[in-house]
Amino acid sequence: MTTSEQIKPINSAKEQIRQNRIQKLADLADKGINPYPYVFEKNANASDLQEKYKDLPSGEETDDKYSVAGRVMAIRNTGMFIDLMDTTGKIQIFSHKENMDPEMVKTLKLVDIGDILGFTGTIRRTPRGELSIKATDFKILSKSLLPLPNKQISEEKLEQLKSYHNMSDTETKYRQRYLDLIVNESTRDTLRKRSLIIQKVREYLFKQGFIEVETPMLHTQASGANARPFITHHNALDMDLTLRIAPELHLKRLMVGGLSDKIFELSRCFRNEGIDTRHNPEFTMIELYQSFVDYNEMMTLTENLVAYVAQEVLGTTKVQYGDNLIDLTPPWDRKTMIGGIKEKTGIDFGEFFTAQEAYEKAKELHVEVDEQMNWGQIVEAVFEEKVEPSLIQPVHIIDYPREISPLAKVHRDNDRLTERFETRVNGWEIANAFSELTDPIDQRHRFEAQALAKANGDEEAMEIDEDYINALEYGLAPTGGMGMGIDRLVMLLTNSPTIRDVIAFPTLKKIEQ
Repeated sequence: MTTSEQIKPINSAKEQIRQNRIQKLADLADKGINPYPYVFEKNANASDLQEKYKDLPSGEETDDKYSVAGRVMAIRNTGMFIDLMDTTGKIQIFSHKENMDPEMVKTLKLVDIGDILGFTGTIRRTPRGELSIKATDFKILSKSLLPLPNKQISEEKLEQLKSYHNMSDTETKYRQRYLDLIVNESTRDTLRKRSLIIQKVREYLFKQGFIEVETPMLHTQASGANARPFITHHNALDMDLTLRIAPELHLKRLMVGGLSDKIFELSRCFRNEGIDTRHNPEFTMIELYQSFVDYNEMMTLTENLVAYVAQEVLGTTKVQYGDNLIDLTPPWDRKTMIGGIKEKTGIDFGEFFTAQEAYEKAKELHVEVDEQMNWGQIVEAVFEEKVEPSLIQPVHIIDYPREISPLAKVHRDNDRLTERFETRVNGWEIANAFSELTDPIDQRHRFEAQALAKANGDEEAMEIDEDYINALEYGLAPTGGMGMGIDRLVMLLTNSPTIRDVIAFPTLKKIEQ
């Protein structure tokens, strides 16, 4: 038997179920029942009832009456017992013919798993200990035409599905997130935690006196980070625009204007880059700026922010990620990028003052570099390969090369470096921060170097932003700035192995239907 022949019964069975349910729609219409009504007066959630009546003994009944609504997840004993799931949890429905109108009992036979129903009745606990609604009335709120996926899929069937649909079951989880949410409590929990994490990030910053602002998502040129942008076209103005890769330069314009000494934005950003377990082209970040401080203050703020969110969301600053127990309790370790490389390899790249010397040492370490790279790019490449994967506990990697930090102030003790740090946890970058460059003349020189790199083929290099330089010439006070990836923070705090698990609708390659 061929694969296609094996799959046909699966598809025909699904279509047969759909046709059967469409017939039930007609049967409901014959009864004068609208299976897609407008409202239902719900007055209780499953979790609230479970908590309120947790001490109700088995076999006991009450006169307390409630109306609940949710999706049918299981039907037993020809409809006498129904598992109803709402957004807070599950409760059992006891729908016995002795308690319901005979016509309702007949209508109940037209109910399927996946339907959304509303029930009204009193509270009882069955002799087996299950809290239940003893239903006296019910209403169909949405008739489901397609069957829910079976949580348990045999390996044989999964291989058939992969072959037929040209995608894995995991991909189905992300492509049809609505189904994933219906059947997987873990997915609902992760995305709810994401919402709470974002709420707590805002809460912490508000407590510190920050104000929230908004900046454009459509830019006339890509700026604020080294990344390849998405390009779109505005018809009315007949001009190309780029989707925001970072809000940085617009936020610093607001700092120039004196809007506040402390500002932040929770921003959606877009980078035309590859997709892997930690990268999605569309992502969320928090970016903030504070006047009269440097990158040292930003390190303290970063670790206090993350620790606060972890404590509020998880009740602890010690989080399990995979096989590692990660302690987010401040203060966090700090080490220089060059020092970290020396610690791991024995080579001090601070001693090699030319790109060629650095290139030769990197090749000795079997790090993939090319002769077109500058000294800073080579140092970064060696760090990412030899040091980064080992940084499991939180650490601020400080003092980045000047060539790869076009928006950071020159280090006050070493003009080859900048006052920049990236925070690493579990081998990932979760934050990037600077003592912000406030010298407009130096900023022009940095932009010019970036423009030259772009002209030489670096698609991620920045362009010269003349208006931003103009803003700096009016004066920007000493400023510390920090950007943090919200998606990676959620991954860390929910023990999620891939960024796709923490984004409701991750970017996926289009498949042919």
